[in-house]
Amino acid sequence: MSKVLIITGGGRGIGHCTAIGAAKQGWDVCVNYVGNDERAMQTVKLVEEAGARAIAVKADVTKEEDVVRLFETTDRELGVLSGLVNSAGIVGPSGRVDELKAADLTPLWLLNITATLICSREAIKRMSTKHGGKGGAIVHLSSAASHLGTPGATVPYAASKGAVDSLNWGMAQEVAAEGIRVNSVSPGVIDTEIQPAGRVEEIGPKLPMRRVGQPEEVANAILWLLSDEASYVAGTKINVSGAR
Repeated sequence: MSKVLIITGGGRGIGHCTAIGAAKQGWDVCVNYVGNDERAMQTVKLVEEAGARAIAVKADVTKEEDVVRLFETTDRELGVLSGLVNSAGIVGPSGRVDELKAADLTPLWLLNITATLICSREAIKRMSTKHGGKGGAIVHLSSAASHLGTPGATVPYAASKGAVDSLNWGMAQEVAAEGIRVNSVSPGVIDTEIQPAGRVEEIGPKLPMRRVGQPEEVANAILWLLSDEASYVAGTKINVSGAR
């Protein structure tokens, strides 16, 4: 029997690569997305070509009612949930802290922090043995920014991912006895569309490995944490940042 996985932000970048890799490892996949129908359906097609079942569910995970609908749709169309990857996220406002506007921070907190918590809540309600579930795994996407701080650029983003680090550790302890393993992956500079134009080419040669990472390299770490090979790994953050 196949395992069922929800990937938020599954239609692009790291989420897209994780969906395809998961399909090759026997997962059926719900690809969550918010705006680009074509990209989401392309991901679904590639998952199906890899031999797994797939659905695309358009849902804004910053809205609680959309999160509930996302999980209920997955229950109905794919079956019992076994895994969640909280991949959806944004970088948020750029610039110095003394240039920030409070209103510009709200979307960042909602997606990077609140949505991660509410999606995790719905996953725990389905997977926890306390609620009659059979266990499972949750993987959050953090960022190397959480320990770098990114001064003069995106300090709020770094702070939001620092929050993810904290909830990862606390959540892991909270549900470890209920059959759920919670971990996170912390990417460095990865060649996805979230990067500003020209940044990959500019910063790559300056990094310790003299290149940026690829989304498949991050997906590989996520997939390992989801797998039975990581059966005693919980509360861990894996840096996929090329020694940065």
